[in-house]
Amino acid sequence: MAINVQTAIEIISNLTLDLNFEIVPIENATSRICAEEIFATSFLPKFNNSAMDGYAIIYEDMNNELKIIDTIFAGDNNDKLLEKDSCIKIMTGAKIPENSTAIIPKEDVEELNDNKIKILKNVKECQHIRYIGEDIKQNELLINIGDEINFSKITLLASQGISYIKVYKKPKIVVFASGEELKLHYEKVESFQIYNSNTPTFIARTKELGCEVTFIGQAKDSIEAIKELINNSLDANLIITSGGVSVGDADFTKEAFNALDFETLFDGIDVKPGKPTVFGKIKNTYILNLPGNPLASALIFEMFGKILIQKLLGEKNIYPNYILGKLKESFFTKKGKTTIIPGFFDGEYFEVSQKKSPGMVSVLNSCNSMICIDNEVEKLEKDSLIKILPINWKFFSDIKKDFLTHE
Repeated sequence: MAINVQTAIEIISNLTLDLNFEIVPIENATSRICAEEIFATSFLPKFNNSAMDGYAIIYEDMNNELKIIDTIFAGDNNDKLLEKDSCIKIMTGAKIPENSTAIIPKEDVEELNDNKIKILKNVKECQHIRYIGEDIKQNELLINIGDEINFSKITLLASQGISYIKVYKKPKIVVFASGEELKLHYEKVESFQIYNSNTPTFIARTKELGCEVTFIGQAKDSIEAIKELINNSLDANLIITSGGVSVGDADFTKEAFNALDFETLFDGIDVKPGKPTVFGKIKNTYILNLPGNPLASALIFEMFGKILIQKLLGEKNIYPNYILGKLKESFFTKKGKTTIIPGFFDGEYFEVSQKKSPGMVSVLNSCNSMICIDNEVEKLEKDSLIKILPINWKFFSDIKKDFLTHE
């Protein structure tokens, strides 16, 4: 029995996974998911330092002529203190004298003949001083479990002298094809045959999402041939295939899975397009069997498969997020079933794709997003505020949100 969209998402998001990890250099950690809490090992700045090239002074002496008694360069371990009516020439990043309470930029002073300076502008107490720990506190949580590592997090790691990080291993995905009427793009096709576009789509998409992907071939239309491919794939985290799960006489995929003690988590989603979607597991390997129609399978993967990938990656942000935009033109649909509609979002308006038949392959090439319309909606007016789900980039939240567009 088909389940609704929210129940399907609940089943996927509530999976309990035992993910493995590895240790990698921080330079190789981009786009990986952190598998440990990382705390600051030291304050940043580590010491009070100058934000400018200029002069360190005692704030109360600002109206006096100040004698230059020393120079401190960045990297110097100089503990000299300021005296009454004195200053120390200092460079950006250099440790300031312990009793300094302001830094005067060099362009704001007049240099006098007797190795003295006079301040030309008003001074604020503590100006241009970077104080210890104002950026990062020692033992502050910098990166959490489930955070994706990007350039800015690598900046944090390097600032703390951390060279290696524990990350979750990339999920192992296996993709195979079935159906003798389909030919792979490098094979010769007869006039009564078509190319298989679904399998290359899943391979490319899961690679884009950060997985290790293996293609193990195309099975002949028999239960035994499909069982052989399944058995060969049970070392993977996830098997993705499409077709063979409806009620046709030549749909052997479901029978092959069931012959191998397939545990069904759901069989069918009450959504258009893509109702014949099956999700389950054999032992520790999950199986996502998508519809055979190319657009339907791609949209279902974007809606549900990406949530599953987020879980397998170890991401803490797994729930679909959305951007609020406006509908470019009025749109009509039938009540009774949640509907996924592809389109193009220009930053303000969402334009529904003119082509959206489930069997089409060209649609998503010109689309960058989709909307998911609630089953009670019959019409959306032009300029309606709608919830837009990205396709060409990941956009997830750790908070479950209602992403359905309502009237």
